[in-house]
Amino acid sequence: MIQRGEPGSLASAADLYQGDLLDGLTMPEQLDQWFAPYRSAYRRKALELVDRLSRTYPAVGTTEELACERLAERLVASDPTAEEAHRALIRLYLNRGKANAALRQFRSFRDALQRELGVEPLIAEHRENGERPANPTPPPAVEAPPAAVQRDTDHPSVVVLPFENLSGPGDEYFVDGVVEEITAMLSRVRSFFVIARQSAFAYKGRRVDVREIGKEFGVSYAVEGTVRRAADRVRIFVQLADTGTRTQLWSERFDRAASDIFELEDEIAARVAGAVRPALLHAEIEAARRKPPDSLRAYELVLTALPKIWSATAEGNRQAIALLREAIAIDPDFGRAHALLGWCHAQDIDWLWSSDPEADRELTLAAISAASRLGVSNDPMALTAQAAAVLQCLADPDRAAAYVEEALWLDPNNAWAWGGAGWIAVHRDRPETARENFERALTLSPLDPLEYNFRMGIAWATALEGDYALAAKLTQRVLDKNPRVTWALFELVAYSALAGDLVTARDAVGKLRAADPNVSISVMRSTIPRRHVSRLFDVLVEGYKLAGLLEE
Repeated sequence: MIQRGEPGSLASAADLYQGDLLDGLTMPEQLDQWFAPYRSAYRRKALELVDRLSRTYPAVGTTEELACERLAERLVASDPTAEEAHRALIRLYLNRGKANAALRQFRSFRDALQRELGVEPLIAEHRENGERPANPTPPPAVEAPPAAVQRDTDHPSVVVLPFENLSGPGDEYFVDGVVEEITAMLSRVRSFFVIARQSAFAYKGRRVDVREIGKEFGVSYAVEGTVRRAADRVRIFVQLADTGTRTQLWSERFDRAASDIFELEDEIAARVAGAVRPALLHAEIEAARRKPPDSLRAYELVLTALPKIWSATAEGNRQAIALLREAIAIDPDFGRAHALLGWCHAQDIDWLWSSDPEADRELTLAAISAASRLGVSNDPMALTAQAAAVLQCLADPDRAAAYVEEALWLDPNNAWAWGGAGWIAVHRDRPETARENFERALTLSPLDPLEYNFRMGIAWATALEGDYALAAKLTQRVLDKNPRVTWALFELVAYSALAGDLVTARDAVGKLRAADPNVSISVMRSTIPRRHVSRLFDVLVEGYKLAGLLEE
């Protein structure tokens, strides 16, 4: 019904949602954990539905309007912080001409956020009907929180400062809108703490050293920028700076046509949010590396493990497992550490590093279960790690999709999650969707440490379409740049042989045997579920045989 898209179908779908999946049903803890990602995905679809239906602005009193209102009220009743449901009700009230009711709803949402999460909403009443005020004014200056403000100091903190308007005063609304959208998108990323927009706007029109900003807000990083608009073009410069050293960690310039201001705001915000996350992560990893090993906390141990996880080497993976176990020993309730540990054990199986695949499979499942039990539903990195582990260990794309969808709901610009979505599409034999998802990941984070993984995904999608010569070429490029990614040799063997290049294929077989003398088709078939889910695997086996790889 949702896919049809017309208001009538959306209204019918809205009435079908009567609460969370299996809500109120008592079940064993293990089964409840298994259902958790599906329950989250089901609820998320309801939130997407109420948002989509409210944006059709159904006529007052119609079936569609009343269905939207009922769904929104059910969602708010079960979760008072459900932003999409509050937004939907505000739109309905404004559409009825009941501005006071809309304001009361907004205040109800604000109070719920303060009560449940201790934060302020980033939405404003005037934006709920898609409009901006004719003469917008900046929000009132709010006293900046002291550095001693209580928050999770294990996570990096960032403030998005008001951008400098290099054009005329008539463009202030656009400049403020860009900053507001960037702040809103970054605030959805649970990996770091973002200072509220209202506090940051206290510095509008003031030139202040970022080191002073860091001290006053107690933040480690600041996003700054300038906007210049001329005729039908807009140029925006954005940079991320370390407030302690004033070092520029990342910067980018955007030159765009100003044909649709709101779309431009969304595009710039998405690109900035997508780039800031990996830049912050890299900075935090480097900071953790500089600390003495015996002084590292659980969070810092996890940071130190990350480069070893994506090193694509057996030794790096073993070191990551040791670091993650140490982090869990310090903080047994650290869900992200458990999720990443599950991913590492799954990599041992998938990349033929395991001496006991069945034991590693049990360790993978135990770690995934622990992460779910501890609750990682607000952590995109942990959710993406769980998805990767499920794909690599269980070859279960539906369960993996539930984790990835939740991650993208929290952080729509998470390159790792888009990469995960690409591999899920490969499992489902949807090469076009897979390529789009991998390319989205590369666009968001072109220098990502998992870039090789995204590009190998594109090679798989190409092979699914039957172009083995191009798939071999793409795989060779990955190996030329990342020779440590030896698992890509399996693909190079098959793609090259199927394309008729037996010289390259047999050379790759030699490299595989040098890395593992026991490598064979049957070993791959029994230990690497990702490779035998797709119809492509049977075709690849023919390539392996042509290249001289033995069955046993």
